[in-house]
Amino acid sequence: MATAFDFDETTAESPARVPARLVWLSATALWLCYFVLVTLRGLVMDLGAFDELLWRRALVTLAGVLVTVAVWPILRRFDDRPIGTRAAAALVIMLPASVLLAAVNQQVFAPVEKRMIEQMAKEGDGSPDETGSAGVSIRRDMAGNLLVDVNDHAPPAPPAPPAPPAPPGGKASIPPAPPAPAPGADLSRERVKIISKKMEDEGLLRQLTDVALGRYFLLIAWAALYLALANGERMRAAERREGEYRRAAKAAELRSLRYQVNPHFLFNTLNSLSAQVMSGRADDAERMIQTISSFYRHSLANDPTADVPLADEIALQRHYLAIEAVRFPERLQTEFEVPKELEGACVPGMILQPLVENSIKYAVSATRRPVTIRISAREAGGMLVLTVADDGPASGEAGIPAGGTGIGLANVRQRLAARFGPGAHVDAGPLPAGGYATVLTMPVVRNECC
Repeated sequence: MATAFDFDETTAESPARVPARLVWLSATALWLCYFVLVTLRGLVMDLGAFDELLWRRALVTLAGVLVTVAVWPILRRFDDRPIGTRAAAALVIMLPASVLLAAVNQQVFAPVEKRMIEQMAKEGDGSPDETGSAGVSIRRDMAGNLLVDVNDHAPPAPPAPPAPPAPPGGKASIPPAPPAPAPGADLSRERVKIISKKMEDEGLLRQLTDVALGRYFLLIAWAALYLALANGERMRAAERREGEYRRAAKAAELRSLRYQVNPHFLFNTLNSLSAQVMSGRADDAERMIQTISSFYRHSLANDPTADVPLADEIALQRHYLAIEAVRFPERLQTEFEVPKELEGACVPGMILQPLVENSIKYAVSATRRPVTIRISAREAGGMLVLTVADDGPASGEAGIPAGGTGIGLANVRQRLAARFGPGAHVDAGPLPAGGYATVLTMPVVRNECC
Protein backbone atom coordinates (compact mmCIF):
# COMPACT_ATOMS: atom_id res chain seq x y z
CA MET A 1 0.00 0.00 0.00
CA ALA A 2 1.46 3.34 -1.03
CA THR A 3 1.53 6.01 1.63
CA ALA A 4 2.19 9.71 1.83
CA PHE A 5 5.60 8.91 3.31
CA ASP A 6 7.01 6.80 0.44
CA PHE A 7 10.52 7.91 -0.49
CA ASP A 8 11.45 7.88 -4.17
CA GLU A 9 15.25 7.72 -4.40
CA THR A 10 15.16 8.04 -8.19
CA THR A 11 13.30 11.34 -7.95
CA ALA A 12 15.52 12.63 -5.18
CA GLU A 13 18.74 11.92 -7.07
CA SER A 14 17.65 13.09 -10.52
CA PRO A 15 19.63 16.11 -11.76
CA ALA A 16 17.94 19.49 -11.88
CA ARG A 17 17.37 20.56 -15.48
CA VAL A 18 15.62 23.54 -17.03
CA PRO A 19 12.65 22.12 -18.98
CA ALA A 20 12.95 22.31 -22.75
CA ARG A 21 9.62 24.12 -22.93
CA LEU A 22 10.97 26.89 -20.71
CA VAL A 23 14.12 27.16 -22.84
CA TRP A 24 12.06 27.62 -26.01
CA LEU A 25 9.78 30.17 -24.34
CA SER A 26 12.66 32.25 -22.95
CA ALA A 27 14.57 32.27 -26.26
CA THR A 28 11.44 33.15 -28.24
CA ALA A 29 10.50 35.94 -25.82
CA LEU A 30 13.99 37.47 -26.01
CA TRP A 31 14.13 37.54 -29.81
CA LEU A 32 10.53 38.72 -30.16
CA CYS A 33 11.45 41.64 -27.92
CA TYR A 34 14.39 42.37 -30.23
CA PHE A 35 12.12 42.15 -33.28
CA VAL A 36 9.57 44.58 -31.83
CA LEU A 37 12.18 47.12 -30.72
CA VAL A 38 14.05 47.11 -34.04
CA THR A 39 10.78 47.39 -35.98
CA LEU A 40 9.68 50.37 -33.89
CA ARG A 41 13.08 51.95 -34.47
CA GLY A 42 12.65 51.51 -38.22
CA LEU A 43 9.25 53.20 -38.09
CA VAL A 44 10.59 56.14 -36.12
CA MET A 45 13.57 56.64 -38.42
CA ASP A 46 11.43 56.06 -41.55
CA LEU A 47 14.00 53.87 -43.30
CA GLY A 48 11.57 53.02 -46.09
CA ALA A 49 10.81 49.65 -47.70
CA PHE A 50 8.96 48.70 -44.51
CA ASP A 51 7.36 45.48 -45.76
CA GLU A 52 10.54 44.06 -47.23
CA LEU A 53 12.60 44.95 -44.17
CA LEU A 54 9.91 43.46 -41.92
CA TRP A 55 9.99 39.94 -43.36
CA ARG A 56 13.77 39.96 -43.57
CA ARG A 57 13.93 41.10 -39.95
CA ALA A 58 11.51 38.31 -39.02
CA LEU A 59 13.79 35.81 -40.78
CA VAL A 60 16.76 37.06 -38.77
CA THR A 61 14.70 36.79 -35.57
CA LEU A 62 13.76 33.19 -36.36
CA ALA A 63 17.42 32.40 -36.96
CA GLY A 64 18.22 33.96 -33.58
CA VAL A 65 15.70 31.70 -31.81
CA LEU A 66 17.01 28.57 -33.54
CA VAL A 67 20.68 29.35 -32.86
CA THR A 68 19.92 30.16 -29.21
CA VAL A 69 18.12 26.87 -28.69
CA ALA A 70 20.85 25.03 -30.62
CA VAL A 71 23.54 26.11 -28.14
CA TRP A 72 21.39 25.10 -25.16
CA PRO A 73 22.51 21.41 -25.13
CA ILE A 74 26.14 22.58 -24.98
CA LEU A 75 25.41 25.04 -22.20
CA ARG A 76 23.45 22.38 -20.30
CA ARG A 77 26.58 20.23 -19.96
CA PHE A 78 27.88 22.75 -17.43
CA ASP A 79 24.74 22.78 -15.23
CA ASP A 80 26.45 20.86 -12.43
CA ARG A 81 29.58 23.04 -12.42
CA PRO A 82 30.28 26.04 -10.14
CA ILE A 83 28.67 29.31 -11.16
CA GLY A 84 31.99 30.85 -12.23
CA THR A 85 32.70 27.98 -14.61
CA ARG A 86 29.19 28.16 -16.03
CA ALA A 87 29.46 31.91 -16.64
CA ALA A 88 32.83 31.54 -18.37
CA ALA A 89 31.45 28.72 -20.53
CA ALA A 90 28.52 30.91 -21.55
CA LEU A 91 30.86 33.74 -22.60
CA VAL A 92 32.89 31.36 -24.78
CA ILE A 93 29.98 29.37 -26.24
CA MET A 94 28.01 32.45 -27.28
CA LEU A 95 30.91 33.99 -29.21
CA PRO A 96 30.79 31.73 -32.31
CA ALA A 97 26.99 31.77 -32.13
CA SER A 98 26.99 35.57 -32.39
CA VAL A 99 29.35 35.43 -35.41
CA LEU A 100 27.01 32.93 -37.08
CA LEU A 101 24.02 35.22 -36.51
CA ALA A 102 26.00 38.19 -37.88
CA ALA A 103 26.74 36.20 -41.07
CA VAL A 104 23.04 35.30 -41.39
CA ASN A 105 22.11 38.97 -40.95
CA GLN A 106 24.65 39.98 -43.62
CA GLN A 107 23.28 37.49 -46.15
CA VAL A 108 19.62 38.31 -45.48
CA PHE A 109 20.05 42.09 -45.88
CA ALA A 110 22.69 42.01 -48.68
CA PRO A 111 20.12 42.50 -51.53
CA VAL A 112 18.57 45.50 -49.77
CA GLU A 113 21.98 47.00 -49.15
CA LYS A 114 23.01 46.63 -52.78
CA ARG A 115 19.79 48.16 -54.06
CA MET A 116 20.07 51.14 -51.72
CA ILE A 117 23.63 51.81 -52.87
CA GLU A 118 22.62 51.79 -56.53
CA GLN A 119 19.65 54.05 -55.87
CA MET A 120 21.69 56.60 -53.96
CA ALA A 121 24.34 56.63 -56.68
CA LYS A 122 21.81 57.29 -59.43
CA GLU A 123 20.24 60.16 -57.50
CA GLY A 124 23.58 61.85 -56.66
CA ASP A 125 24.97 64.92 -58.53
CA GLY A 126 28.49 66.06 -59.29
CA SER A 127 31.68 64.14 -59.01
CA PRO A 128 32.38 61.47 -56.45
CA ASP A 129 33.98 62.53 -53.20
CA GLU A 130 35.54 60.66 -50.32
CA THR A 131 32.15 59.44 -49.12
CA GLY A 132 31.59 57.30 -52.18
CA SER A 133 29.62 59.68 -54.45
CA ALA A 134 28.76 63.31 -54.64
CA GLY A 135 26.33 64.20 -51.82
CA VAL A 136 26.13 60.61 -50.56
CA SER A 137 27.73 59.25 -47.34
CA ILE A 138 27.34 55.57 -46.52
CA ARG A 139 28.18 54.03 -43.12
CA ARG A 140 27.00 51.39 -40.67
CA ASP A 141 25.79 51.61 -37.07
CA MET A 142 26.53 49.13 -34.26
CA ALA A 143 23.50 47.01 -35.17
CA GLY A 144 24.77 46.46 -38.69
CA ASN A 145 22.18 48.76 -40.33
CA LEU A 146 23.17 50.66 -43.48
CA LEU A 147 22.95 54.43 -42.93
CA VAL A 148 22.96 56.75 -46.00
CA ASP A 149 23.45 60.49 -45.53
CA VAL A 150 22.47 62.69 -48.53
CA ASN A 151 24.10 66.18 -48.73
CA ASP A 152 22.02 68.96 -50.24
CA HIS A 153 24.88 70.59 -52.15
CA ALA A 154 27.79 69.12 -53.97
CA PRO A 155 31.18 70.53 -53.02
CA PRO A 156 32.32 73.42 -55.26
CA ALA A 157 34.53 72.56 -58.16
CA PRO A 158 38.16 73.36 -57.57
CA PRO A 159 39.36 76.55 -59.37
CA ALA A 160 41.16 76.12 -62.66
CA PRO A 161 44.91 76.44 -62.35
CA PRO A 162 46.30 79.77 -63.68
CA ALA A 163 47.86 79.77 -67.06
CA PRO A 164 51.62 79.71 -66.96
CA PRO A 165 53.34 83.00 -67.92
CA ALA A 166 54.45 83.38 -71.49
CA PRO A 167 58.11 82.99 -72.06
CA PRO A 168 59.96 86.15 -72.94
CA GLY A 169 59.65 86.97 -76.56
CA GLY A 170 57.32 84.10 -77.22
CA LYS A 171 53.67 83.23 -77.17
CA ALA A 172 51.90 81.84 -74.20
CA SER A 173 51.27 78.11 -74.36
CA ILE A 174 47.72 77.04 -73.64
CA PRO A 175 47.38 73.67 -71.84
CA PRO A 176 45.10 71.26 -73.52
CA ALA A 177 41.61 71.07 -72.03
CA PRO A 178 40.62 67.84 -70.25
CA PRO A 179 38.81 65.49 -72.50
CA ALA A 180 35.08 65.76 -72.26
CA PRO A 181 33.17 62.68 -71.18
CA ALA A 182 32.09 60.57 -74.03
CA PRO A 183 28.50 61.02 -75.04
CA GLY A 184 26.20 58.60 -73.22
CA ALA A 185 28.76 57.75 -70.52
CA ASP A 186 27.07 56.14 -67.43
CA LEU A 187 28.19 58.28 -64.51
CA SER A 188 25.87 56.53 -62.03
CA ARG A 189 27.57 53.21 -62.75
CA GLU A 190 30.90 54.78 -61.96
CA ARG A 191 29.48 56.05 -58.68
CA VAL A 192 28.24 52.54 -57.79
CA LYS A 193 31.71 51.18 -58.41
CA ILE A 194 33.28 53.85 -56.24
CA ILE A 195 30.76 53.24 -53.42
CA SER A 196 31.23 49.46 -53.61
CA LYS A 197 34.98 49.92 -53.55
CA LYS A 198 34.63 52.12 -50.48
CA MET A 199 32.64 49.41 -48.65
CA GLU A 200 35.01 46.68 -49.76
CA ASP A 201 37.82 48.74 -48.29
CA GLU A 202 36.00 48.73 -44.97
CA GLY A 203 36.22 44.97 -45.06
CA LEU A 204 33.66 42.25 -44.49
CA LEU A 205 35.30 41.33 -41.19
CA ARG A 206 34.63 44.79 -39.76
CA GLN A 207 31.00 44.66 -40.82
CA LEU A 208 30.52 41.23 -39.28
CA THR A 209 32.22 42.39 -36.09
CA ASP A 210 29.83 45.33 -35.75
CA VAL A 211 26.76 43.12 -36.08
CA ALA A 212 28.26 40.27 -34.02
CA LEU A 213 28.79 42.57 -31.03
CA GLY A 214 25.07 43.36 -30.90
CA ARG A 215 24.10 39.70 -31.30
CA TYR A 216 26.67 38.71 -28.66
CA PHE A 217 25.01 41.03 -26.15
CA LEU A 218 21.60 39.43 -26.82
CA LEU A 219 22.97 35.90 -26.48
CA ILE A 220 24.80 36.74 -23.25
CA ALA A 221 21.58 38.24 -21.89
CA TRP A 222 19.76 34.98 -22.63
CA ALA A 223 22.62 32.96 -21.13
CA ALA A 224 22.32 34.98 -17.91
CA LEU A 225 18.59 34.26 -17.88
CA TYR A 226 19.28 30.56 -18.43
CA LEU A 227 21.76 30.48 -15.54
CA ALA A 228 19.14 32.06 -13.30
CA LEU A 229 16.54 29.50 -14.41
CA ALA A 230 19.00 26.66 -13.82
CA ASN A 231 19.77 27.95 -10.33
CA GLY A 232 16.05 28.10 -9.63
CA GLU A 233 15.62 24.50 -10.76
CA ARG A 234 18.51 23.40 -8.55
CA MET A 235 16.96 25.12 -5.56
CA ARG A 236 13.58 23.50 -6.22
CA ALA A 237 15.26 20.11 -6.62
CA ALA A 238 17.06 20.61 -3.30
CA GLU A 239 13.75 21.48 -1.66
CA ARG A 240 12.16 18.36 -3.13
CA ARG A 241 15.02 16.22 -1.86
CA GLU A 242 14.76 17.81 1.56
CA GLY A 243 11.03 17.08 1.56
CA GLU A 244 11.64 13.46 0.56
CA TYR A 245 14.22 13.00 3.31
CA ARG A 246 11.91 14.64 5.83
CA ARG A 247 9.05 12.34 4.85
CA ALA A 248 11.36 9.33 5.03
CA ALA A 249 12.42 10.37 8.53
CA LYS A 250 8.79 10.75 9.56
CA ALA A 251 8.00 7.32 8.15
CA ALA A 252 10.84 5.81 10.16
CA GLU A 253 9.61 7.59 13.27
CA LEU A 254 6.03 6.39 12.75
CA ARG A 255 7.24 2.85 12.12
CA SER A 256 9.29 2.88 15.31
CA LEU A 257 6.43 4.27 17.37
CA ARG A 258 4.01 1.76 15.90
CA TYR A 259 6.32 -1.14 16.71
CA GLN A 260 6.40 0.04 20.32
CA VAL A 261 2.68 -0.75 20.57
CA ASN A 262 2.85 -4.40 19.49
CA PRO A 263 5.28 -5.75 22.16
CA HIS A 264 3.34 -3.99 24.92
CA PHE A 265 0.06 -5.46 23.74
CA LEU A 266 1.60 -8.92 23.30
CA PHE A 267 3.00 -8.81 26.84
CA ASN A 268 -0.43 -8.02 28.29
CA THR A 269 -2.30 -10.63 26.26
CA LEU A 270 0.21 -13.36 27.09
CA ASN A 271 -0.22 -12.52 30.77
CA SER A 272 -3.96 -12.85 30.34
CA LEU A 273 -3.57 -16.14 28.50
CA SER A 274 -1.26 -17.45 31.19
CA ALA A 275 -3.84 -16.59 33.84
CA GLN A 276 -6.49 -18.52 31.91
CA VAL A 277 -4.30 -21.60 31.63
CA MET A 278 -3.20 -21.48 35.27
CA SER A 279 -6.82 -21.26 36.44
CA GLY A 280 -7.81 -24.29 34.36
CA ARG A 281 -10.10 -22.36 32.02
CA ALA A 282 -9.02 -24.19 28.86
CA ASP A 283 -12.06 -23.22 26.80
CA ASP A 284 -11.56 -19.54 27.61
CA ALA A 285 -7.85 -19.85 26.82
CA GLU A 286 -8.58 -21.46 23.44
CA ARG A 287 -11.10 -18.75 22.57
CA MET A 288 -8.57 -16.16 23.62
CA ILE A 289 -5.86 -17.67 21.40
CA GLN A 290 -8.22 -17.57 18.40
CA THR A 291 -9.09 -13.95 19.10
CA ILE A 292 -5.41 -13.04 19.45
CA SER A 293 -4.73 -14.71 16.11
CA SER A 294 -7.48 -12.68 14.45
CA PHE A 295 -6.19 -9.50 16.05
CA TYR A 296 -2.61 -9.94 14.81
CA ARG A 297 -3.71 -11.02 11.37
CA HIS A 298 -5.72 -7.81 11.14
CA SER A 299 -3.08 -5.49 12.63
CA LEU A 300 -0.01 -6.85 10.84
CA ALA A 301 -1.64 -6.79 7.40
CA ASN A 302 -1.27 -3.02 7.13
CA ASP A 303 1.79 -0.87 6.56
CA PRO A 304 2.86 0.42 9.99
CA THR A 305 3.22 3.95 8.54
CA ALA A 306 -0.08 3.91 6.64
CA ASP A 307 -3.39 5.38 7.66
CA VAL A 308 -6.40 3.09 7.99
CA PRO A 309 -10.13 3.82 7.83
CA LEU A 310 -11.66 4.58 11.20
CA ALA A 311 -13.96 1.56 10.75
CA ASP A 312 -10.89 -0.75 10.61
CA GLU A 313 -9.40 0.85 13.71
CA ILE A 314 -12.66 0.38 15.60
CA ALA A 315 -12.85 -3.25 14.43
CA LEU A 316 -9.30 -3.79 15.72
CA GLN A 317 -10.25 -2.45 19.14
CA ARG A 318 -13.29 -4.71 19.20
CA HIS A 319 -10.93 -7.67 18.73
CA TYR A 320 -8.72 -6.46 21.56
CA LEU A 321 -11.62 -5.85 23.93
CA ALA A 322 -12.99 -9.30 23.10
CA ILE A 323 -9.65 -10.75 24.21
CA GLU A 324 -9.79 -8.80 27.46
CA ALA A 325 -13.44 -9.77 27.95
CA VAL A 326 -12.28 -13.36 28.35
CA ARG A 327 -10.07 -12.16 31.18
CA PHE A 328 -12.71 -9.90 32.76
CA PRO A 329 -16.06 -11.42 31.79
CA GLU A 330 -18.04 -9.75 34.58
CA ARG A 331 -16.30 -6.41 34.81
CA LEU A 332 -15.60 -5.25 31.26
CA GLN A 333 -18.36 -3.50 29.34
CA THR A 334 -17.92 -1.61 26.08
CA GLU A 335 -19.77 1.07 24.11
CA PHE A 336 -19.03 2.37 20.60
CA GLU A 337 -20.43 5.59 19.14
CA VAL A 338 -19.10 6.07 15.62
CA PRO A 339 -21.30 7.86 13.05
CA LYS A 340 -21.61 6.12 9.71
CA GLU A 341 -20.29 9.15 7.84
CA LEU A 342 -17.01 9.04 9.78
CA GLU A 343 -16.21 5.37 9.26
CA GLY A 344 -14.20 6.21 6.15
CA ALA A 345 -12.08 8.90 7.83
CA CYS A 346 -8.35 8.09 7.84
CA VAL A 347 -6.48 7.65 11.13
CA PRO A 348 -3.02 6.25 11.99
CA GLY A 349 -3.21 2.49 12.49
CA MET A 350 -3.57 1.31 16.12
CA ILE A 351 -3.70 4.91 17.35
CA LEU A 352 -6.36 3.95 19.93
CA GLN A 353 -4.57 0.82 21.16
CA PRO A 354 -2.46 2.41 23.94
CA LEU A 355 -5.48 4.35 25.22
CA VAL A 356 -7.71 1.28 25.43
CA GLU A 357 -4.89 -0.64 27.14
CA ASN A 358 -4.63 2.16 29.72
CA SER A 359 -8.34 1.84 30.46
CA ILE A 360 -7.96 -1.91 30.93
CA LYS A 361 -4.89 -1.54 33.14
CA TYR A 362 -5.86 1.44 35.30
CA ALA A 363 -9.65 1.13 35.39
CA VAL A 364 -10.88 -2.43 34.82
CA SER A 365 -8.03 -4.19 36.60
CA ALA A 366 -8.09 -1.77 39.52
CA THR A 367 -11.65 -2.49 40.68
CA ARG A 368 -14.08 -5.32 41.25
CA ARG A 369 -17.12 -3.52 39.95
CA PRO A 370 -18.18 -3.31 36.29
CA VAL A 371 -16.37 -0.66 34.24
CA THR A 372 -17.55 0.69 30.93
CA ILE A 373 -15.04 1.66 28.25
CA ARG A 374 -16.57 4.04 25.72
CA ILE A 375 -15.05 4.80 22.31
CA SER A 376 -16.68 7.62 20.36
CA ALA A 377 -16.05 9.74 17.30
CA ARG A 378 -17.43 13.05 16.09
CA GLU A 379 -16.60 15.85 13.69
CA ALA A 380 -16.23 19.43 14.90
CA GLY A 381 -15.04 22.36 12.81
CA GLY A 382 -13.44 20.16 10.17
CA MET A 383 -11.57 18.16 12.81
CA LEU A 384 -12.02 14.52 13.78
CA VAL A 385 -12.43 14.08 17.55
CA LEU A 386 -11.86 10.59 18.98
CA THR A 387 -12.52 9.90 22.65
CA VAL A 388 -11.58 6.90 24.78
CA ALA A 389 -13.19 7.19 28.22
CA ASP A 390 -13.95 4.93 31.16
CA ASP A 391 -15.85 5.28 34.41
CA GLY A 392 -13.28 3.47 36.51
CA PRO A 393 -11.66 4.71 39.72
CA ALA A 394 -8.49 6.05 38.11
CA SER A 395 -7.45 9.64 38.72
CA GLY A 396 -4.33 11.51 37.79
CA GLU A 397 -2.69 14.79 36.89
CA ALA A 398 -1.00 16.28 33.86
CA GLY A 399 -2.76 13.89 31.54
CA ILE A 400 -1.31 10.73 33.13
CA PRO A 401 -3.52 8.15 34.86
CA ALA A 402 -2.82 7.49 38.53
CA GLY A 403 -0.01 4.96 38.77
CA GLY A 404 0.86 5.33 35.09
CA THR A 405 4.14 6.28 33.43
CA GLY A 406 2.71 8.22 30.51
CA ILE A 407 4.50 6.09 27.89
CA GLY A 408 1.29 5.19 26.07
CA LEU A 409 0.10 8.81 25.87
CA ALA A 410 3.55 9.99 24.79
CA ASN A 411 3.51 7.42 21.99
CA VAL A 412 0.13 8.65 20.75
CA ARG A 413 1.20 12.30 20.90
CA GLN A 414 4.40 11.62 18.96
CA ARG A 415 2.60 9.64 16.27
CA LEU A 416 -0.03 12.34 15.76
CA ALA A 417 2.66 15.03 15.64
CA ALA A 418 4.68 13.04 13.09
CA ARG A 419 1.61 12.45 10.94
CA PHE A 420 -0.28 15.75 11.16
CA GLY A 421 2.17 18.21 12.71
CA PRO A 422 0.74 21.00 14.89
CA GLY A 423 -2.73 20.39 13.41
CA ALA A 424 -3.34 17.53 15.88
CA HIS A 425 -3.23 17.36 19.66
CA VAL A 426 -4.08 15.10 22.63
CA ASP A 427 -5.98 16.09 25.78
CA ALA A 428 -6.27 13.71 28.73
CA GLY A 429 -7.39 13.89 32.33
CA PRO A 430 -9.87 12.70 34.95
CA LEU A 431 -13.59 13.30 34.47
CA PRO A 432 -15.62 15.34 36.98
CA ALA A 433 -18.02 12.47 37.61
CA GLY A 434 -15.21 9.95 37.99
CA GLY A 435 -13.20 7.99 35.50
CA TYR A 436 -10.70 9.09 32.90
CA ALA A 437 -10.87 10.31 29.29
CA THR A 438 -8.40 10.90 26.47
CA VAL A 439 -9.43 13.04 23.50
CA LEU A 440 -7.56 12.95 20.16
CA THR A 441 -8.13 15.85 17.76
CA MET A 442 -6.84 15.61 14.19
CA PRO A 443 -7.76 16.87 10.72
CA VAL A 444 -10.49 14.99 8.90
CA VAL A 445 -8.86 13.10 6.01
CA ARG A 446 -11.01 11.05 3.65
CA ASN A 447 -10.44 8.81 0.61
CA GLU A 448 -6.67 8.58 1.14
CA CYS A 449 -6.39 5.31 3.05
CA CYS A 450 -8.64 2.96 1.07
